[in-house]
Amino acid sequence: MGNGINKAVIVGTLGMDPEIRYAQNGNAVVNVSVATNESWKDRETGEAQQRTEWHRIVMFGKLGEIASQYLKKGEQAYFEGRIRTNKWQDESGNDRYTTQIIANEMQMLGRRADAEQAG
Repeated sequence: MGNGINKAVIVGTLGMDPEIRYAQNGNAVVNVSVATNESWKDRETGEAQQRTEWHRIVMFGKLGEIASQYLKKGEQAYFEGRIRTNKWQDESGNDRYTTQIIANEMQMLGRRADAEQAG
């Protein structure tokens, strides 16, 4: 069986300013939470429904440094990368899982305030 494709594309709104730290080798590691929204009408009631999904995005090196310098909470951005799930144990010894998108591309799409004024 061949390798597969592990590709994620997220276009959403930053829920926080990027958090930057540096690994022991000096490479930047940047974390950000991005929200995507899904809207639909309930079939039975006809009422508008909405769900927000939060995504953990991690960027390394120069891409991370650029993101931490220019992205701000409330802005929209495009991220492309791969999905990775890490397993770890909490204080009680229970297995926990964290799923992240390791971004290798990022594009700033503008500020939310700009979009609201234009729309």
